[in-house]
Amino acid sequence: MGVLEGKVAVVTGASRGIGAAIAERLAAEGAKVVAAARTVEASQSRLEGTIGDTVARIEAAGGTAFAQPTDLSREQDRQALVQAAEERYGTVDILVNNAAVTYFTPVSEFTDRRYDLMFEVQVNAPFHLARLVIPGMRERGAGWILNISSIAARHPTFPPGPYAGFGGTVYGMCKAALERFTTGLAAELYADGIAVNALSPNQVVPTPGTLFHRLTTDDAPDNEPPEVMADAALALCHRPAAELTGRIAYSQDLLAELQAS
Repeated sequence: MGVLEGKVAVVTGASRGIGAAIAERLAAEGAKVVAAARTVEASQSRLEGTIGDTVARIEAAGGTAFAQPTDLSREQDRQALVQAAEERYGTVDILVNNAAVTYFTPVSEFTDRRYDLMFEVQVNAPFHLARLVIPGMRERGAGWILNISSIAARHPTFPPGPYAGFGGTVYGMCKAALERFTTGLAAELYADGIAVNALSPNQVVPTPGTLFHRLTTDDAPDNEPPEVMADAALALCHRPAAELTGRIAYSQDLLAELQAS
């Protein structure tokens, strides 16, 4: 019996990288996992991984999961995701908002379409999905909402470092908005027993996305394995809200804190 036995978890962006690792970790602890992402067939993305691959690994390990094709930029897809999870497994206990569409482009060159898409997937979608699952969580008197953030949410230092011109301003804006949403929602839902937290890696995680954008390399010595984020996500997805909510947590720091307590 894992700590999530009987729980239902929805994980977005679960086709690869951090999302896939979290989905597999939650399933290993007994959660019934709904893996959501756009990539159903390998030919749909230049990046490796599909939601079918993630589900196959979960099932091969003895877990329970199904893949729900979802374009997080579409309101109807978000509604269909939660509806499918409830019809298949029941009330959603855990929501992990991990999906991201990211363009690293300087502000002077950013297009309106890309700007709108980034905010739709990384800010509006988590907001909407949270609204969809909150009623069921309130009815049960418990629930966990986890928003995956980034160190990019922090303000830059001055004089700026070598990556200042890399084009991460809009990405940082999205993550900063997500973190403020996290703490505000945590305060709103504290009395309902629903935990809301944000989680960032301490170091760059080598995923198909970060490798594609050349944020790291496979052999960089300070890389953080996806499994570290998955372990930290698990820690934030089963403890009572009275103990652990409203946190802007960093994976390695959180795990060290919990181990010491």
